[in-house]
Amino acid sequence: MRLAPSLHRIGNDIVAAYLIVTPEGITLIDAGLPGMYADLTRELDAIGRSLDDIRGIVLTHGDSDHVGFAERLRAERGIPVFVHAADADRARGGDKPKTPMGPTRIGPLLQFAAYGIRKGMRPTWLTEVREVTDGDTLDLPGTPRLIGMPGHSPGSIAIFSPDVRAVFVGDALTTRHVLTGRTGSVHR
Repeated sequence: MRLAPSLHRIGNDIVAAYLIVTPEGITLIDAGLPGMYADLTRELDAIGRSLDDIRGIVLTHGDSDHVGFAERLRAERGIPVFVHAADADRARGGDKPKTPMGPTRIGPLLQFAAYGIRKGMRPTWLTEVREVTDGDTLDLPGTPRLIGMPGHSPGSIAIFSPDVRAVFVGDALTTRHVLTGRTGSVHR
């Protein structure tokens, strides 16, 4: 889905990944769920680009619904995956800290589960990452600049691309919890 001339989204309001598209190549922000790989290839076909145009993947954090198909692109295509040092272990399948979320509600849980079943809930965890820190500017299309936003996870980052005038925040500013349906500030 085209959001702006150089900005595309795959996924939906539950799980998404973004493509910063420039003449020099593509930077992928997050890698959604494993089954979104097919959505990625369809979107690339629609804009006349290919997997070979992807120069890097930057993860807003290391949760499974952001790691998705990243390892596949890294292993099969040699595309580097960047994640904040504080979430590197998490992106490799390490422990995820338990955070209180309130009671799960059946409606939101079923909506998330249905999407997850269609798109695959279990990622192949990363075996190799390039660790980054707050303040880094990456030499990737869109010139992504990293801004530390710990809270959702210790290594949550916002990614600012001055080239497309967009900020990607992952789950750092979530206003609806996908399992409880709770709205507002869901990471209290």
